[in-house]
Amino acid sequence: MSKQFDVIVIGGGPGGYIGAIRAAQLGFNVACIDEWANDKGGPAPGGTCTNVGCIPSKALLQSSEHFEHAGHHFADHGIGLSNLSIDVAKMVGRKNTVVKQNNDGILYLFKKNKVSFFHGRGAFVKAADGLYQISVTGAANESLTGKHVIVATGSSARALPGAAFDEDRILSNDGALRIPAVPKTLGVIGSGVIGLEMGSVWRRLGSEVTVLEALPNFLGAADEGVAKEALKAFTKQGLKFQFGVKITEVKTTKKGVTVAYTDAKGAEATLQVERLIVSIGRVPNTTGLNPDAVGLKLDERGAIVVDGDCRTNLPNVWAVGDVVRGPMLAHKAEEEGVAVAERIAGQHGHVNFNTIPWVIYTSPEIAWVGRTEQQLKADGVAYKAGQFPFLANGRARALGDTTGFVKFLADAKTDQILGVHIVGPMASELIAEAVVAMEFKASAEDIARICHAHPSLSEATKEAALAVDKRTLNF
Repeated sequence: MSKQFDVIVIGGGPGGYIGAIRAAQLGFNVACIDEWANDKGGPAPGGTCTNVGCIPSKALLQSSEHFEHAGHHFADHGIGLSNLSIDVAKMVGRKNTVVKQNNDGILYLFKKNKVSFFHGRGAFVKAADGLYQISVTGAANESLTGKHVIVATGSSARALPGAAFDEDRILSNDGALRIPAVPKTLGVIGSGVIGLEMGSVWRRLGSEVTVLEALPNFLGAADEGVAKEALKAFTKQGLKFQFGVKITEVKTTKKGVTVAYTDAKGAEATLQVERLIVSIGRVPNTTGLNPDAVGLKLDERGAIVVDGDCRTNLPNVWAVGDVVRGPMLAHKAEEEGVAVAERIAGQHGHVNFNTIPWVIYTSPEIAWVGRTEQQLKADGVAYKAGQFPFLANGRARALGDTTGFVKFLADAKTDQILGVHIVGPMASELIAEAVVAMEFKASAEDIARICHAHPSLSEATKEAALAVDKRTLNF
């Protein structure tokens, strides 16, 4: 007999589990289906983000940054160390513990909010009488029926044609998080978020890392000034970059991986590495969802087609997160999950794509919100820019991390903030002030007039806002 629910959520990643919890808070009887499993076969909700993405990568970034500081920066503080070593197995074990804590936290939240959790793969079976039947295939097969369905099945790593992931030599983000020992040489195809973060982890631990990028420029989505500053910092650290590359062949050997390519000038070259991380984007995951059973429409990319409110072509079927249009970001998925739950309840869910922050957790960190300077120029928008370097910030000097700057872009006439771009220490935290300011349509003058604690990195934000009016106080 099929179990009845008001809302069935397929997928327990950031969009799915958050949407399920919000729907339950609003009084609905909610089920959430997720098939991720831990190494013991138990449930591991949280999706790519928690299991093989945001959370584990940050754990490894933290561990590797400690190692880097111990080896290269502690001496500046008068701290002496000898015989420095890294236990990769223990580092990965800590990462796994952090992941499990998050998995268990989600299961606790389901119980707290009375969300019924089903461990397995969810798929459409049929639609009838205004209801949808969903099958759950797992350790215990189930049949669920619900009025509303939220699809939050996420995305999967895009493989390079002719170079399938084996997660041993050719690695996706999953395999990159499980390398058992520090490779002497590591290749990275793609200089996006995953490539830069994972390349940074293993470079800090001793790998010689080479990044091959098809695009002619570094971080094309970021502000040009930020990208230039970040590339200079990463190159100084030892990461090697080649742009305008065209991969012609990837072969695995007993010793590792050989990558044949042509460089930006058309010359043929090869790269031989022990392991290769392929990070060339992600594709929507609808494998096993059985959308044809109910006529759910997909686009040419395999993404579920939705309108601005995340409605699909089917009544009462919604989709959020990586499986739909828009940036593939965990926090974007969360906001859509909440908004859909509230729309089901007749409320007005809110997602503002113009104030979604972007973060790359390298060192220096990179974060931005709103439009870049090159976008404003291309759109013919009259703007003013203000920039302040961390080199002139007292807290950054005390930290010993003065790379980068904060940059404000504001409308030339109204002074409304159009974009904020940060490269430097704790950019991931500093960007929150800019997001709030833009959400409330603040001006650069508003931020410039707000008292910021001293000494703090946030003072660089205030000073950059002052710089829009060419009146910085500390530079």
